[in-house]
Amino acid sequence: MIRTFVPGKLRSLLILLFCQVCAMSVWFASAAAVPAIKQAVALSSWQEALLTSSVQAGFVAGTVLSALLGLADRYDPRRLFMLSAGVAAAATLTLVVCAPAGVPVYVLRFVTGMCMAGVYPVGMRLAATWAKGDLGLLIGLLVGALSLGSASPHLLAAFGGMQWTSVYLAAAALAAIAAVAINFCGLGPAMTRSVRLNPAAVAQAWRVPALRLANLGYLGHMWELYAMWAWLAVFLHFSFEMNGVNQPWLAAERVTFFAIGAGALGAWAGGWFADRYGRTAVTTLAMFVSASCALVIGWTAGAPTVVVTTLAVIWGISAIADSAQFSASIAELSTPDSIGTLLTAQTCAGFLLTLVSIHLVPPVQALLGWPGAFSMLAIGPALGCVMMLRLRRDPASLKMANGRR
Repeated sequence: MIRTFVPGKLRSLLILLFCQVCAMSVWFASAAAVPAIKQAVALSSWQEALLTSSVQAGFVAGTVLSALLGLADRYDPRRLFMLSAGVAAAATLTLVVCAPAGVPVYVLRFVTGMCMAGVYPVGMRLAATWAKGDLGLLIGLLVGALSLGSASPHLLAAFGGMQWTSVYLAAAALAAIAAVAINFCGLGPAMTRSVRLNPAAVAQAWRVPALRLANLGYLGHMWELYAMWAWLAVFLHFSFEMNGVNQPWLAAERVTFFAIGAGALGAWAGGWFADRYGRTAVTTLAMFVSASCALVIGWTAGAPTVVVTTLAVIWGISAIADSAQFSASIAELSTPDSIGTLLTAQTCAGFLLTLVSIHLVPPVQALLGWPGAFSMLAIGPALGCVMMLRLRRDPASLKMANGRR
């Protein structure tokens, strides 16, 4: 529940959350379409990974450009969101007339990723303008919308017989709706705008010790999150096939949707608890749980469906429960006129790291199996716990969550 009443706050936030869900549906559209694509063409594990990592690479390029130009702090974030979602919708729609794999597809996915740099961090910037003692909850709601949007293509793919083109068409339509609807979202009273270009603002992310620790904690979180989202469906299919589940791909898509979508509950709950008990406490606990799930789930391949599904859902919830609190920490530790830039820089570094972890999973899995691949992902949140405990001891952390650290 949003505690502080500000005229237009609830309406604007509901519009923003709706737009975030719709726009983010293009992100994992290819990952969800892979089973259908494989029926049309043969895909290597490297090509399969490129369908997701090309979006990540585009996002990194987009966030670098946005951070250096200070776009989120210098211009109306609603217009930036609208333009980005509209171009992403067009790029995703174009995939329908392309061969399902190849250079044109990777280029279009790269463009889509660049556009997401004007959606995800800009959405957080918009949410922060309405914050008044509830920043963790507001950004938690937004990250929950990110989870639902990222999970939605798996729900589309779970309908038996759906073609890969249908997944792209639906995702493009949702992104186009977001591009229109975001114009009805208001700006909150905490909105500030930088009047000049200041690329040096990005240096605060490393130069200021508290910001550095928050960013390092975020990197540990990101090492795990998107690699898990990208490869969970593949692991679940492998497990369900071993267990003799009927139509294992469809079952895997459904469970993947619920596991990733359930992350919305984790993000919302994480925001509520962090505003009351502290950001470092919530992030440390969430990363401990997600690291534990990563260490265990690989060993459950072929186990009873209920066991694997339950563990996947717990992993999905815990892996995202801390995400918003890293962003909220940056917003609280930054100067007001650099919040958008530093949020963009944070997400840029995090998604750059996901390019490594996403592509490492297949070779590690081939060498050590799923237990080894997922245990590798557990390294990130484990180190993230260390960074957030160090931040908790930093006096600057008193700026977070009204002194609750």
